[in-house]
Amino acid sequence: MTGVGFGAFVRRAHDAGHLVVQPRMGMSSPERMRAGLLATKGAAATTVGTITLDSYTRVGDLESAELAVLEGVALNGYPIVSHETTTTLNVLDGIHGPDFPVQVRHGSAAPEDIFRALTAVGLDASEGGPVSYCLPYGRVPLRESVAHWAASCELLAAGRESGAEPHLETFGGCVLGQLCPPALLVAVSVLEALFFRRHGIRSISLSYAQQTDPRQDAEAVAALRSLCARLLPDTEWHVVVYAYMGLFPETEEGAYRLLGKAAELAAATGSERLIVKTVAESRRIPSVAENVAALEHAAAVAARTPRAPLDGTGTQTYAEASALVNAVLELDDDLGAALLTAFAKGYLDVPYCLHPDNAGFSRSYIAADGRLCWADIGRMPLDGVADVRPARAITSADLLDSLSYVRRSFDRHDPDDTWPVALPAPRGA
Repeated sequence: MTGVGFGAFVRRAHDAGHLVVQPRMGMSSPERMRAGLLATKGAAATTVGTITLDSYTRVGDLESAELAVLEGVALNGYPIVSHETTTTLNVLDGIHGPDFPVQVRHGSAAPEDIFRALTAVGLDASEGGPVSYCLPYGRVPLRESVAHWAASCELLAAGRESGAEPHLETFGGCVLGQLCPPALLVAVSVLEALFFRRHGIRSISLSYAQQTDPRQDAEAVAALRSLCARLLPDTEWHVVVYAYMGLFPETEEGAYRLLGKAAELAAATGSERLIVKTVAESRRIPSVAENVAALEHAAAVAARTPRAPLDGTGTQTYAEASALVNAVLELDDDLGAALLTAFAKGYLDVPYCLHPDNAGFSRSYIAADGRLCWADIGRMPLDGVADVRPARAITSADLLDSLSYVRRSFDRHDPDDTWPVALPAPRGA
């Protein structure tokens, strides 16, 4: 089975006026995984398939994954390294192809075994990154993650020798998932894309996760696209928007409203792909049927949303993101070394991230107009660029209130409500 060109498929769909929609789906049973892919392919939407891996495989505990496969124990994803190659080939048979590429999603800071397993069955699309799959929730030191990802990119890029065009998606635009001001998300996404490019990958997608304010999100996607046009001129690239990754609404109406806003964001900004979430996100792992319903809802909303991208370079988000990217690139010609230095110096600093390689000085808050803003930039090179409000102590109650902000906004039933909903400004602001 030869490569099918994940990036090329998405580009063709976009040129034809379609937003590609994609689930985050993974089942340990080969039969259920195949059924999920078939249902995704058959949805009334332009789709690509997803095989999301299990937690054991993500952290490299292959012994536990193999034992689960042998004993028939259900896992929270597909253990691609532990299943026989023939098993996965049977899962993909007649499904994966030029009209339906499949991406493997995993969450690993050391994905070499995963990349070997996916290429062995003819797949050539995955995602992650040396920063975003290390911070904020990983335990692997950043130095080790950078080394693993350099080797993994080169392993995947070797597929070009056989005529494939391997594809990698940055997870950098989803760092922390929520409460991270968009400029930092954009900067990390761009830096991971440049890292992929320098290690041989020529087809790349750059992620951005929906946050708390639709206008700010539109500015962020525009900034991301402008930086890509400037820094990746010789690379096939596209932008993938993620539906909100924090606490999802508990009501079906609220969940569909929020997913619809994500689809509008993707379509209006000219983004090429959307990762959906479902009505079940607040309660449990969604069913295949719920995933299909989410795909079709998002596709329908996108189809009636005109493209209206903003100017990418004239915003606050662009100014901050560009300053961060430029500062990191000036640290070292070796981008991996530059990333390590950037975190050591606090030039990149993810708010509320407890990983030991993160400086931990930056803080953010949701302003009264719904925008994510800096309360403290720490040592990041944003003096005179960022609009920083006087810092104050962010209490645990403040943090919990902010984390549930989007859920509360979309679960209310007043038809006159609009998003965003005003919150009190930080004391002292």
